Amino acid sequence: MTTTPASPHVLMPGTYPEWDMAPMREAYTIHRLWEAADRQAFIAEHAADIRAIATRGELGAGAELIAALPKLELVACYGVGTDAIDLAACRARGIRVTNTPDVLNGDVADLAVGLMLAVQRRISEGDRFVRSGAWADAAMPLATRVFGQRIGIAGFGRIGSAIARRLSGFDVEVGYFSRTPKADSPHRHFASLAAMAEWCDVLVVILPGGEATRGIVDAGVLRALGPRGWLVNVSRGTTVDEAALLQALQTRAIAGAGLDVFLNEPRIDPRFAALDNVVLTPHHGSGTEQTRRAMGELVRRNLEAHFAGRPLITPVA
Repeated sequence: MTTTPASPHVLMPGTYPEWDMAPMREAYTIHRLWEAADRQAFIAEHAADIRAIATRGELGAGAELIAALPKLELVACYGVGTDAIDLAACRARGIRVTNTPDVLNGDVADLAVGLMLAVQRRISEGDRFVRSGAWADAAMPLATRVFGQRIGIAGFGRIGSAIARRLSGFDVEVGYFSRTPKADSPHRHFASLAAMAEWCDVLVVILPGGEATRGIVDAGVLRALGPRGWLVNVSRGTTVDEAALLQALQTRAIAGAGLDVFLNEPRIDPRFAALDNVVLTPHHGSGTEQTRRAMGELVRRNLEAHFAGRPLITPVA
């Protein structure tokens, strides 16, 4: 624990980069939950003082943790996804919740396009082919052309729209799946995810996590995508039925996948590593220094606004 006299007490389930931790230590009394040998005892010891949680998207704040903190006022999330935060428990007690939207849209959109290019043009395979010296003895297998394809985007919020804008330079046809059509979008709207999967060559998933989207890309959607179709997932591992995806990849029921998210991160299913038709990245959609600095700054601005009695910058609840 780092103590600053008379400063608000903030619980952190996991660390932030040092460029954020340094100003956090100056402004607040930080309780470092990730270092506690006995988490329950640590929480019980400090619960009466803690007024805020500064968490990360994958760590969240569950109902049990929220219930254990009687003076909790704010949960500030480093990340856009709040599916790991029990929003209902927060609303029931009037606890405010913030996240870090917009600042990471461009990075996630860039990675989605990058994964599409990497898996279809076999960029990772090509790198290994050259490094190994195999190029001297044989030609690399042919790849798949990107331009001229149909790209279906599942989820058409800020990031989905950013992906569509980037794809506009690739001479592709874009469609999107969402609950309601976007009046200002020139792209084709699909009310059925399976119908869009049947239509498109590449299915890009950028849906929010949570129970409403759990396993929404199921075996039926993958069958509709078909053996010449590709999946890119930059949303949450929960949005795809992972068992069905692994079977589809192993049997070539779909052509391949570019995946940034998985169930059970970071200890993902080892079968992914054995596949030659996937490109895998470690949930790194927002993983640039510029964006991570902006995310941390937004968390700190929300904390500062709350404790100063000013309106929150990016409220969720």
